[in-house]
Amino acid sequence: MNAVLAVCNIGIVEPISTSLISTFPVWRPKASIIRFRRRRRRYPSIRLLARASLATEPVEGQAPSPSESESVARRLILLRHAESSWERPSLRDHDRPLSKAGQADAVIVSYKLQQLGWIPQLILSSDAVRTRETLKIMQEQAPAFLDAEVRFISSFYSIAAMDGQTAEHLQQIICRYSRDEILTIMCMGHNRGWEEAASMFTGASVELKTCNAALLEATGKTWEEAFALAGLGGWKLQGIVKPSSSLEKF
Repeated sequence: MNAVLAVCNIGIVEPISTSLISTFPVWRPKASIIRFRRRRRRYPSIRLLARASLATEPVEGQAPSPSESESVARRLILLRHAESSWERPSLRDHDRPLSKAGQADAVIVSYKLQQLGWIPQLILSSDAVRTRETLKIMQEQAPAFLDAEVRFISSFYSIAAMDGQTAEHLQQIICRYSRDEILTIMCMGHNRGWEEAASMFTGASVELKTCNAALLEATGKTWEEAFALAGLGGWKLQGIVKPSSSLEKF
């Protein structure tokens, strides 16, 4: 986290005539100031406290530094891709497109997320064809999704098949690509990993069918802090968005 520096403008001082200097009265420190200076040399902590009070003094018109900002809610959407088609068995699993039902589900879920106000600012997605198509439909139906930064993460496809590794991997990828000002992130991927990660993050038994989105929330000044403070089981499960029913709250 970068520190915020207060920049002071230094004006140009006009030279003073030496003939005027002699007319100024000679200033001598008062006894109270001399005593304070002696105490400050004797007790160095006085100087440290003074510096600390100056450092924390807010500057008018200047935003607080990240270290001084309060924790904010950070929202994580774990979305499983929409239903894929099995009409062409010769295709690799990675290359299977969406079915017609899956396309319709993607439209519905995009509308629901938009109505709920869960609009991601950063989208991290598997590069499989079915996740790419799910995202494309959502962007077409909910224009707010077009404003999000999108990154395709090839490891999301393979990690989802590995027992017990998806949650940790998601945390690493989110912390790598997120920024403090990003408050909502959507990760798009596959089961069984997405279902497993949602359960591990929240401590609840979460079932994610195709095109289901788990809505998770934790607080922190940064995403790293949010994960550290919540730990496994500490994320709040706000609900599950499903194409076929209303929001399932917890």
